[in-house]
Amino acid sequence: MKCKMQSLALALVAGGLLSAAAHANNIEATMKSKSCFACHSMDKKLVGPSYKDIAAKYKADKGAVSKLAVKIQKGGSGVWGAVPMPPNAVSEAEAKQMAEWVLKVK
Repeated sequence: MKCKMQSLALALVAGGLLSAAAHANNIEATMKSKSCFACHSMDKKLVGPSYKDIAAKYKADKGAVSKLAVKIQKGGSGVWGAVPMPPNAVSEAEAKQMAEWVLKVK
């Protein structure tokens, strides 16, 4: 019985990890469909900063998800230079998911 319980627990954990990976892939696909990657890349500056640089800058900021979600939706300027980021037509939930994804980039 103990072995079956351990197997079930392992299967649930593995399923959760696969689900998290699928969710991350869905967010990345959404970001590509919204043209985020036209101005940002994973590890180098294009028009805007890299996702890696954004994650590093906001690493210790407990309010980073909310701040970035607002910037994703409404746009912004001045934090990374003179080129403004335009607003993006995404829902509040999508913006939050995108911000969470960006902050996990290493």
